[in-house]
Formats: sequence, structure tokens, C-alpha cells
Amino acid sequence: MTDTPVALGARPSLRERADRFRARRASWIPVSAAVGILVVMFAVGQAYFGNFLTPRVLSSLLLDNAYLIVLAVGMTFVILTGGIDLSVGSVMAFTGILCARMLSEGAPTGVVIPLVIVLGALMGLATGVLVQVFEVQPFIASLAAMFAARGLAFVVSLSSIKLEDPFVLALQSTRLAGGGWYLTPTGIIAIATVVIAALVLHFTRFGRTVYAVGGSEQSARLMGLATARTKVLAYVISGTCAGIAGVLFTAYSGAGYPLNGIGTELDTIAAVVIGGTLLTGGTGYVLGSMIGVFVYGTIKVLISFLGAEQSWTRITIGALLLVFVVVQRVIVARSSRS
Repeated sequence: MTDTPVALGARPSLRERADRFRARRASWIPVSAAVGILVVMFAVGQAYFGNFLTPRVLSSLLLDNAYLIVLAVGMTFVILTGGIDLSVGSVMAFTGILCARMLSEGAPTGVVIPLVIVLGALMGLATGVLVQVFEVQPFIASLAAMFAARGLAFVVSLSSIKLEDPFVLALQSTRLAGGGWYLTPTGIIAIATVVIAALVLHFTRFGRTVYAVGGSEQSARLMGLATARTKVLAYVISGTCAGIAGVLFTAYSGAGYPLNGIGTELDTIAAVVIGGTLLTGGTGYVLGSMIGVFVYGTIKVLISFLGAEQSWTRITIGALLLVFVVVQRVIVARSSRS
């Protein structure tokens, strides 16, 4: 209620309309902040180096981070429900080295790739069942899945396995070039994953249920929404994306290795949070997660241009993550007061 009465039918003032607009679009504030940071980094890089904003450098952002974009899409679904998935890096390593091992032994590509993606989905299903059916905390359930997937990766092989399959290697080596820009099949897969996920989240009943569960699971249940199935499917999607990322990262690196992806789950969570998804769930966009990955990738490129230690990437990401968590808390607090 307001302190002063408003005449029936009176037009709201400009300030009131601005407040309403900000309240309705509050979820876009962190995304806009991530875009702003990305633009500032581009401008600073170009001003300092003079050759930063080139087609080659910008194209490499998608090339080098395609697997991370796919992981971030899956993580966005899980975090939107109020959960977390710490297993994605290990699942990526397991599916990647299994893919390399089977291909090196002569298994058909058309069988191997769907198989490792399905295995990723099954690991996501196991995590979702632990969370929903056995009521295990998402942190603990996904931590158990992380150890299991990493162990399975070592079971497949203790050493690196070189990838020689021409089809999988072509996912990274093929260049669709023009005007200095280039695009690879891995980049196309990453963009397609973002587009499909965005359509699912915003134009399907399942997507709306994902947001409802993250906003208030109890309210969603009282509304008759399929909360249990939605939470489990969110982890299945995350596992599926980890399986796809395993193939993409194996193509990118040219080999499978059981130690691949260590710490990648933290990079993924950081990118999703920087992209504007609330850790408490209910608010976020896969487009924002992709922008968060580009912020992460741009920081790595800037540090590489400077010739500094890559440890500064972690320090910078940590500082940005802290800032965005604080921004999120402010938005949540203001929304609660409203």
C-alpha cells in the first residue's frame, strides 16, 4: 500500500512506471551486468593491445569454450531448481576417455557417441534419484557422483588415449570461414544447445515448472505441478550435457585423459552465476550462462595476452563471483521487500 491515496483510474507517474519496470525486469540486471563487464573487457583489451577485437580472437572464444557452454546449459537447469551438480567435470572426463578408448578399439562412431551421451544422462539420472527419491542433499549426491565418475574414468584407462577418429576430430578441425571469422562444428553444437535449452525453458510446460520449483517447490507442488519429475529431469539434462561436453572436449584436446575436467564443475558454476542465475533457484537464463562463459573466456585471453600466470584467471573469476553473489543478494532482498 502507498502512503497517499491514488485516484481511481489515475495514470501512474513516471517514477512509478520506472519502479514497476525495474521490478519486473530485475532478473535481467545480473545478465546486463555480465554484458557490461564483457563490453568493458573488450574495450580495455582493444585499447591496451590494439589487436584484441579481431575476428580470429573473437572466433576463438567460441572455439575454446564450446564444451563449457554446453556444461553451463545443463548446470543452469539444475541451479534453476535450487540444486547443484558437482559431477559435470568428472562425467565429462569419463565420457571423453570412454569415447576415445572405444574409438581406438574400432567401435563405430555412430554407436560410441550416442552411447557416451546416454551414459552421461544415466549418471545424471542417478544423481536426480538420490536427490528426489532418497532426499540426499544435492551437494552430497552430486559429490558422490563426481567421485564415481572420476573413478570410472580411471577404470577405463590410467593414461591418455590419443584420438584418431576422423569424424570426431573433424568436429574441431573443420572451419566454416569467411571474412576472417570462422566457426567449427563444436561451436555450432554449443549454440544449438543454448537455443534448444532457451526454447524449452521459456516455451514449454516443463520449463515453466523448472522456474516454479526453484521459486518455491512447496507452492509448485500445491499447484499440482510435477515437481519430482522436473527435478530429476533437470539432473538428467545436466548429465546429458556433460556427455556431449565429453565428446566436444575430446575433439578439442585430441585425446581422452582421466584427469580432464578437474575443477571444471567450479568454472561452470561460476559462469552460470556470473551470467545471472540465482544460486537459490527460480531466476536465470541460459543466454546469461553463455555470456558468463564468454566473460570467463575473455579473462583467460586477456591474461594470456598480458603474459601473466593463469592463476590470475582464478583470482579474477573469484572476485567477479563474489561481486555477482552480492548483487544477487541485493536483488533478492529488494524483491522480498517489494
